[in-house]
Amino acid sequence: MTEGLGKFMDDFAALVQLAQARQQRFPRGEQLLNTLSEHLGLPANEVPVVVEEISAHRFADVDILLAELAAEDPEQRLVGIGGGDQRHHSSLSDMLQQAQMFPQFPLAQPDYTNLAIGPSEQRQVVALGIRLITRSGVPLAVLQREASPRFGRPTALLEVLSPEPSAAAEFLSVLRTQLQTRSVLKGQVVSLTMDEYGSSGAGVTFHERPSLTAADVILPEGLLEKVSDHAVGMAEHREQLEALGQHLKRGILLYGPPGTGKTHTVRYLLGRSKGTTAIILSGGSLAYIAEAARMARALQPSMVILEDCDLIAEDRSFGHGPQPLLFEVLDAMDGLDDDADVAFILTTNRVDMLERALAQRPGRVDLAVEIPLPEVHERAALLELYAREIAFSAEAISVTAERTAGTTASLAKELVRRAVVAAALAGADVADEHLLSAVEELMADSAALTRSLLGSGGERHSADIAE
Repeated sequence: MTEGLGKFMDDFAALVQLAQARQQRFPRGEQLLNTLSEHLGLPANEVPVVVEEISAHRFADVDILLAELAAEDPEQRLVGIGGGDQRHHSSLSDMLQQAQMFPQFPLAQPDYTNLAIGPSEQRQVVALGIRLITRSGVPLAVLQREASPRFGRPTALLEVLSPEPSAAAEFLSVLRTQLQTRSVLKGQVVSLTMDEYGSSGAGVTFHERPSLTAADVILPEGLLEKVSDHAVGMAEHREQLEALGQHLKRGILLYGPPGTGKTHTVRYLLGRSKGTTAIILSGGSLAYIAEAARMARALQPSMVILEDCDLIAEDRSFGHGPQPLLFEVLDAMDGLDDDADVAFILTTNRVDMLERALAQRPGRVDLAVEIPLPEVHERAALLELYAREIAFSAEAISVTAERTAGTTASLAKELVRRAVVAAALAGADVADEHLLSAVEELMADSAALTRSLLGSGGERHSADIAE
């Protein structure tokens, strides 16, 4: 035997000894199986597993409720599962079956993750762990695991074992009932977001509720009140409307050129509806309309806001046939009961592109309001609003308003910003001359593209469309 072969044999023997020592520490991987079997009073691998899928955005709610239910048992335990990434690919049933043959899933500390439960608040939730509890004398083992598109799991899961199947069913029924009325999302302003793995599920981002007054929104006289009464005021008279057989579900369409104040109006409505759950969809998240409608139904009073809805509700006479998301929008709006306190608020820059069924049929959109380009007195009011910290003269405001015919609120805001920047660069206090210079610059023919990018094409832009 050569010296090299002898060393290899010695190293191999040492490796075998390490493997035997590990088997003694975790005998045949049965630690998980034995712990659950001892708790349930039956071989755990012979007990059926009841699986419940949970939407990713409700996982924090589930964690809170499970912690409360488990706390009713003073002897409850929370254990984790070791074994590397394989535990994320295996169901609890698979783990228990494999535990008899492979030392893959020893007990460990639970996995945790931080989830937002408000605009500035987080909760540490159990991402992977098993709660061992007893309810009404019946043992239960409840594995909870977060959604993980990385491992091909778009939804969160609960996997429940009990020697009495009815106990598992009753436990999940209690949980579902609680979820119908309790949620960290209730009364919040949230948007649904796409995850990096392109999952069909949606994550949640919390937003601070805007705080705008009516004075912060410059619209034609009576227009803001009309929209506000329909979106918010109706809910304040719910009992009277229900008593007279009138529906609460409502749809509002805000349309007009870019920059006229549609989004600003929505922000005012959000500020006026404290306690209402608001779900915002825009861009790619418009695909989650069905999920948003389910959330709105469960967490009412609520609003579902679809920004630039022409992206999904294009008229079927355009393009290459029906738009699947259009049908989801219609189904979502029609699927809610008439007494559901849910307002759908849609905004669009291209009302001409909208499917007529969405814009005209009662019960889907029952109020369509144009947010027009501001008139001269409204442009003056916008300048005063954005320049409330600056002492521009009434004459400068008036001249600027007259010279900006056909422009939007966005351009008024930009004019004030440019005046402030020009004064800062000159090392001077902001004065009328800076505002008038900004008007001269932005209203020049050479700035047509800039005005267009600000959503302010003016009368010249309207003529171009007609041609």
